[in-house]
Amino acid sequence: MSGKPHARDVVRLQISILQTGDFAILDLRGRWTSDDGEDELLKRHLQELIASGVQKFLLNLADLTQIDSSGVSSIVRTYRSLRDQGCDLKLLCPSGHAREVFKVLHLLEMIPSFEDENLAVASFRPLSDVAKS
Repeated sequence: MSGKPHARDVVRLQISILQTGDFAILDLRGRWTSDDGEDELLKRHLQELIASGVQKFLLNLADLTQIDSSGVSSIVRTYRSLRDQGCDLKLLCPSGHAREVFKVLHLLEMIPSFEDENLAVASFRPLSDVAKS
Protein backbone atom coordinates (compact mmCIF):
# COMPACT_ATOMS: atom_id res chain seq x y z
CA MET A 1 0.00 0.00 0.00
CA SER A 2 1.47 3.38 -0.98
CA GLY A 3 1.58 6.45 1.23
CA LYS A 4 -0.20 8.59 -1.35
CA PRO A 5 -3.68 9.81 -0.41
CA HIS A 6 -6.55 8.43 -2.44
CA ALA A 7 -9.16 10.77 -3.91
CA ARG A 8 -11.64 9.71 -1.24
CA ASP A 9 -9.13 10.71 1.46
CA VAL A 10 -8.96 14.34 0.30
CA VAL A 11 -10.83 16.56 2.73
CA ARG A 12 -13.77 18.49 1.34
CA LEU A 13 -14.12 22.10 2.38
CA GLN A 14 -14.65 22.59 6.08
CA ILE A 15 -15.40 25.97 7.59
CA SER A 16 -14.87 26.86 11.23
CA ILE A 17 -15.91 30.27 12.52
CA LEU A 18 -14.66 32.52 15.29
CA GLN A 19 -17.08 35.39 15.85
CA THR A 20 -16.60 38.40 18.10
CA GLY A 21 -19.18 41.17 17.87
CA ASP A 22 -19.39 42.44 14.30
CA PHE A 23 -16.24 40.53 13.26
CA ALA A 24 -15.76 36.92 12.13
CA ILE A 25 -12.81 34.83 11.00
CA LEU A 26 -13.77 31.95 8.73
CA ASP A 27 -11.09 29.26 8.59
CA LEU A 28 -11.34 27.32 5.34
CA ARG A 29 -9.76 23.84 5.30
CA GLY A 30 -9.53 21.23 2.58
CA ARG A 31 -10.49 21.56 -1.05
CA TRP A 32 -13.03 23.86 -2.64
CA THR A 33 -14.29 22.48 -5.93
CA SER A 34 -17.45 23.05 -7.93
CA ASP A 35 -18.71 19.51 -7.55
CA ASP A 36 -18.87 19.54 -3.76
CA GLY A 37 -21.40 22.33 -3.05
CA GLU A 38 -18.97 24.55 -1.13
CA ASP A 39 -20.45 27.76 -2.54
CA GLU A 40 -23.71 27.08 -0.75
CA LEU A 41 -21.90 26.15 2.47
CA LEU A 42 -20.04 29.48 2.54
CA LYS A 43 -23.14 31.45 1.52
CA ARG A 44 -25.20 29.86 4.30
CA HIS A 45 -22.56 30.67 6.94
CA LEU A 46 -22.25 34.27 5.72
CA GLN A 47 -26.03 34.81 5.74
CA GLU A 48 -26.23 33.54 9.33
CA LEU A 49 -23.35 35.77 10.41
CA ILE A 50 -24.79 38.87 8.72
CA ALA A 51 -28.15 38.16 10.38
CA SER A 52 -26.35 38.12 13.75
CA GLY A 53 -24.74 41.51 13.07
CA VAL A 54 -21.36 40.60 11.59
CA GLN A 55 -20.06 43.15 9.08
CA LYS A 56 -16.33 42.36 8.93
CA PHE A 57 -15.12 39.07 7.52
CA LEU A 58 -11.65 37.56 7.32
CA LEU A 59 -11.30 34.44 5.15
CA ASN A 60 -8.35 32.42 6.40
CA LEU A 61 -7.09 30.44 3.41
CA ALA A 62 -3.93 29.03 5.04
CA ASP A 63 -5.31 25.46 5.13
CA LEU A 64 -7.11 25.58 1.79
CA THR A 65 -5.38 22.79 -0.13
CA GLN A 66 -7.16 23.20 -3.47
CA ILE A 67 -9.46 25.70 -5.14
CA ASP A 68 -10.90 25.62 -8.65
CA SER A 69 -12.32 28.40 -10.82
CA SER A 70 -15.72 27.98 -9.20
CA GLY A 71 -14.25 28.64 -5.76
CA VAL A 72 -12.32 31.68 -6.99
CA SER A 73 -15.47 33.04 -8.64
CA SER A 74 -17.39 32.47 -5.44
CA ILE A 75 -14.87 34.49 -3.42
CA VAL A 76 -15.12 37.37 -5.91
CA ARG A 77 -18.94 37.24 -5.86
CA THR A 78 -18.90 37.07 -2.06
CA TYR A 79 -16.56 40.06 -1.84
CA ARG A 80 -18.77 42.15 -4.12
CA SER A 81 -22.00 41.06 -2.43
CA LEU A 82 -20.66 41.86 1.04
CA ARG A 83 -19.43 45.28 -0.12
CA ASP A 84 -22.89 45.99 -1.58
CA GLN A 85 -24.36 45.19 1.86
CA GLY A 86 -21.98 47.56 3.65
CA CYS A 87 -19.76 44.75 4.89
CA ASP A 88 -16.06 44.13 4.40
CA LEU A 89 -14.09 41.02 3.39
CA LYS A 90 -10.35 40.44 3.51
CA LEU A 91 -8.17 37.41 2.89
CA LEU A 92 -5.66 35.88 5.28
CA CYS A 93 -2.74 33.73 4.16
CA PRO A 94 -3.68 32.75 0.64
CA SER A 95 -0.99 30.21 -0.13
CA GLY A 96 0.15 27.66 -2.66
CA HIS A 97 -2.10 27.13 -5.64
CA ALA A 98 -4.77 29.54 -4.40
CA ARG A 99 -2.25 32.38 -4.05
CA GLU A 100 -0.91 31.77 -7.56
CA VAL A 101 -4.42 31.82 -9.04
CA PHE A 102 -5.29 35.03 -7.17
CA LYS A 103 -2.04 36.65 -8.38
CA VAL A 104 -2.57 35.70 -12.02
CA LEU A 105 -6.12 37.06 -11.93
CA HIS A 106 -5.01 40.21 -10.06
CA LEU A 107 -7.49 39.46 -7.28
CA LEU A 108 -4.97 40.34 -4.57
CA GLU A 109 -5.14 43.89 -5.94
CA MET A 110 -8.92 43.90 -5.61
CA ILE A 111 -9.43 42.04 -2.33
CA PRO A 112 -7.14 43.10 0.53
CA SER A 113 -4.88 40.24 1.58
CA PHE A 114 -2.68 39.77 4.64
CA GLU A 115 -0.07 37.28 5.79
CA ASP A 116 -0.36 38.29 9.46
CA GLU A 117 -3.63 37.80 11.37
CA ASN A 118 -3.01 40.69 13.79
CA LEU A 119 -2.42 43.12 10.92
CA ALA A 120 -5.50 41.83 9.13
CA VAL A 121 -7.70 42.27 12.21
CA ALA A 122 -6.27 45.74 12.89
CA SER A 123 -7.00 46.78 9.31
CA PHE A 124 -10.75 46.53 9.98
CA ARG A 125 -10.71 49.13 12.75
CA PRO A 126 -11.70 52.67 11.84
CA LEU A 127 -8.74 55.06 11.77
CA SER A 128 -10.13 56.90 14.82
CA ASP A 129 -9.83 53.65 16.85
CA VAL A 130 -6.28 53.06 15.64
CA ALA A 131 -5.26 56.59 16.69
CA LYS A 132 -6.62 55.98 20.22
CA SER A 133 -4.60 52.78 20.75
